[in-house]
Amino acid sequence: MAQFIIKTLVSAIIIGIVSTLARKYPNLGGLIASLPLTSLLAFIWLYQETQSIQSVSELSIAIFWMILPTLPFFLILPYLLKKYPFYLAFGISVISLMIFYKVFMDVLKYFKIL
Repeated sequence: MAQFIIKTLVSAIIIGIVSTLARKYPNLGGLIASLPLTSLLAFIWLYQETQSIQSVSELSIAIFWMILPTLPFFLILPYLLKKYPFYLAFGISVISLMIFYKVFMDVLKYFKIL
């Protein structure tokens, strides 16, 4: 249980730092947010818990493939924000993200990649 609390606190602190920096320095906030901090932490936590190189390797490959369908979200959101209120633009962007994930997962399954 202590390990879970530590993981949660570290993750929350990182998110807090990014959102705080982004208010004053959007580019710096974007740079930090674009770093694979979540992935790096996940690798560390997974290895610490399992001592399995194979698990870390599989997670790394899965993360690589799952990043690709997220990229359009980061183009759709700012485009929609110019035309619609935040929550509507955000909602449409998230729905499009889910659609991209579904289509991409079907493509990966079709080609037996994952």
